[in-house]
Amino acid sequence: MRIRFRENASVAIDLPQGAGLRVNGAEQRLERAKLALCRCGYSSNKPFCDGTHKRVGFEAGAGEIELTELGPGGEGH
Repeated sequence: MRIRFRENASVAIDLPQGAGLRVNGAEQRLERAKLALCRCGYSSNKPFCDGTHKRVGFEAGAGEIELTELGPGGEGH
C-alpha cells in the first residue's frame, strides 16, 4: 500500500481494487482504488477530502510512504 502526501493537498492512499474499510464503525466498499483523506482539517466530509484545502490556502510539503504487510514471521506479502 502506498500513502502519498500531496503538496498543499490531501493524503492519498492507494489500495487494492475492491478493498473494504471500516470508517468510524461503518463498513464501506471502495469503488476506486484511491482514497483521499483530509489533511487541512477543514473538510466537511471528514475523514475524507472535499477540496476545501484549496479555498483555505492550506500549505504542506509532499512525501510518500510505501507500506508492506508483514506475515507472522515478519516476512512481507
